Amino acid sequence: MPDAARAATPADATSIAHIYNEGIDDRTATFETLHRAAADIEAWFDGVHPVIVIERDGEVIAFASTSTYRPRDCYRGVAEFSVYVSRAARGTGAGRTAMEYLMSEASRAGFWKLVSRVFPENEASLNLLRSLGFREVGVYYKHGQLDGQWRDVVIVERLLDNAGPDSGH
Repeated sequence: MPDAARAATPADATSIAHIYNEGIDDRTATFETLHRAAADIEAWFDGVHPVIVIERDGEVIAFASTSTYRPRDCYRGVAEFSVYVSRAARGTGAGRTAMEYLMSEASRAGFWKLVSRVFPENEASLNLLRSLGFREVGVYYKHGQLDGQWRDVVIVERLLDNAGPDSGH
């Protein structure tokens, strides 16, 4: 049975937290160090920012989410995004499916741009994002510390289909 992409609901919070906590433990995808509980994830469902999950054989194996980029009104159409795949499903296309669906849902929700930051060592994520048309804007050096070590991040962005013809790109 092929992977199924769908909008996440608060009922998915436990599965999303499990996948996110794997990413936290791996130390390759986030500066976060404290595990998240389902209640933490439930706060993501604000009715504005799409959160999606990928299911395989009835089990959530990946998620992608959007969140506020900046609170100023001029940035209301720009969203930060994250994508995480369960360890067991990495390298199987679930991340691509998640991002394709998230881009569509974000565009439909009125967002015109997605942005994020990726550790340079996370080559799988960077390769996925490049293949989906994300542009590497630059690098934030010593952007934050993880386990007492300074870490750089690659800044990525992608204009969505509704960005309009006056975007200059």
